[in-house]
Amino acid sequence: MEKASTSYREVQNDTTVSTGQKIKTFISEFKALIKIGIVHSNLITTFAGFWLAIYFTGSSITSHWDTLVYTMLGSGLVIAGGCILNNWYDVDIDPKMNRTSKRPTVTGFFSMKAVLTMGIAASIIGFILLGLATFTSAVFGFIGWFVYVVLYTMWTKRTTTLNTAVGSLSGAMPPLIGWTAINPEFHVIPLILFFIMFLWQTPHFLALAMKKTDDYRRAGVPMLPVVHGFEMTKRQIVVYIACLLPLPFFLTSLGTVFVVVATMMNIGWLIIGFRGFFVKDDLKWANMIFIYSLNYLTVVFLLMIVVTLPIFN
Repeated sequence: MEKASTSYREVQNDTTVSTGQKIKTFISEFKALIKIGIVHSNLITTFAGFWLAIYFTGSSITSHWDTLVYTMLGSGLVIAGGCILNNWYDVDIDPKMNRTSKRPTVTGFFSMKAVLTMGIAASIIGFILLGLATFTSAVFGFIGWFVYVVLYTMWTKRTTTLNTAVGSLSGAMPPLIGWTAINPEFHVIPLILFFIMFLWQTPHFLALAMKKTDDYRRAGVPMLPVVHGFEMTKRQIVVYIACLLPLPFFLTSLGTVFVVVATMMNIGWLIIGFRGFFVKDDLKWANMIFIYSLNYLTVVFLLMIVVTLPIFN
């Protein structure tokens, strides 16, 4: 697949393109480079951890506004930095997959040198900002970054089907970052948030891998459905969803409404999971699992925030 010929420099020097369109193009390409969807979803869980730490320590968010800024901005930069470096490293396999073939690293919109520089700079600035919150939150930020960039992107993604589990460790760090920015001491709440995120990610990404099996096969990425087929992948998805069932009951301090809603979300997801053993269209089922996972993450973590708002307490 050939790279597009339009680079950032060429767009800026093109006199036939309006300034507004140039800015719009840059923003669009930059959002693709940092994987804005991943940044947004992880910041939701980061804020949830931060908010719950405020709630359970009896603090006020107004008295920690500076810490909130350091935490959210630092987390966003660390996550974006990791995603940029992922794009930089995967430039050889991304052209082989339809899902990633239009990334700015593939099309050449940004030079590889610029991408590497942005990835490193964003990561370092993010670590510094997290350090201004607490040292512990910076440590968790670094662990998440290291797992994603080194252990996942540079190692397991191309070598083993366990790549999904490794990547899930990274994605489970944001709630810990948020919590420890306020309370660096051990507490069961952030631990449960960690497990929710870790277990949630495998069904989410395995469903995506099923949808994009042909892409991953062409790129030589050993995702579970590529190596072991759909039936094995379905079983793994159901096992991980089932493991989510007991977790809401460790969060009874959030109230009955949360426990009931979270449990219903788990049961609904598990029912859809079991249906996978009887469906004729595996890809349609995988899409249902994937969409449900997105709604699940949004509902569960936003509900954690809503039920602990002052008006409900």
